[in-house]
Amino acid sequence: MQTVSEIAKDILAREGGFVNDPNDPGGATNHGVTIHTMRRLGLDLDRDGDVDVADVRRLSRAQAQDIFIDHYYHRPGIARLPQVLQASVFDMYVNAGANAVKILQRLLRQMGHEVAVDGIIGPQTIEAAELAHGVAPLHIADAYGIARRNYYFRLADQRPASRKYARTRAGGKGGWIRRAEAFISPRYHLTPTEFRDRVAKWD
Repeated sequence: MQTVSEIAKDILAREGGFVNDPNDPGGATNHGVTIHTMRRLGLDLDRDGDVDVADVRRLSRAQAQDIFIDHYYHRPGIARLPQVLQASVFDMYVNAGANAVKILQRLLRQMGHEVAVDGIIGPQTIEAAELAHGVAPLHIADAYGIARRNYYFRLADQRPASRKYARTRAGGKGGWIRRAEAFISPRYHLTPTEFRDRVAKWD
């Protein structure tokens, strides 16, 4: 099994460098860390009295990795989930914050477990995740990955400006979908035809 540092390095590789896309609600981002996160943490890297785009540009990969491990893995309590879920939930937490946990909680509710959908990993969520893992140890990670993929599709359904993250200009799977499927067994990946059928209504 990968260490948390290895998982964080993989996330860094998926995130890429500095981006300031006006269609991205996260705002300016570098190595997957948004300007909102940097402001919350008070990371005034150029020491000019505020946290702005210039500070986002200055963020190093090593600083981003430390933020991932501390604020997106340890503090939310991802280490307390079954190990088979940790990498995908961690990756999604970096990408979507507490929505990563809400996706898991909704999935657990669909599986018949009584959990609140509040984005917080508490005793109730941990117990339900462990029970679900005990019943379906080979499938819970795939089920979460598929739920995550569906979350991305719903976002793109509702917000046309976000569709470029789910579908490439050439019509293939975009970064969001490839990212989710990185944590899903190949047999559950959408075929090119299935993907085209799913996004056909976007045209």
